[in-house]
Amino acid sequence: MSSSNTSTTAQNALNLAGRVLLAALFLPAGISKLTGFEGTVGYIASVGLPLPAVGAVLALLVEIVGSVALIAGFGTRIAALVLAAFTLVASFFFHAFWAVPADQAFMVQLLFFKNVAVVGGLLALAANGAGGWSLDARRA
Repeated sequence: MSSSNTSTTAQNALNLAGRVLLAALFLPAGISKLTGFEGTVGYIASVGLPLPAVGAVLALLVEIVGSVALIAGFGTRIAALVLAAFTLVASFFFHAFWAVPADQAFMVQLLFFKNVAVVGGLLALAANGAGGWSLDARRA
């Protein structure tokens, strides 16, 4: 096997692993929103967002459909952008470390910046695509 084939195989494997690991954050969250729908609606309402039931449906759809798209590598760039926007917006509402009591600020700030890092990974995926081991590559 030539060096470029080894490199391409490694890149494709890393792209697939990255997509699966990013989906591992969103898919369980989306499923838990589906199975615990009323709790999700209550949590969304608790931060003062309007139409919490609509928000819960949108959130679970973005998380579940986006995760499946990432795993399959189907519409990857769009899925990554949608998940990035969703994550960034949600971070400001649900991890507002600047608005919590001082004893909670460290943990909430950690969650906020973890989400910012996830957004960075999703933007890199949107910029570079899914890689060769994806439905996007098969369609190309």
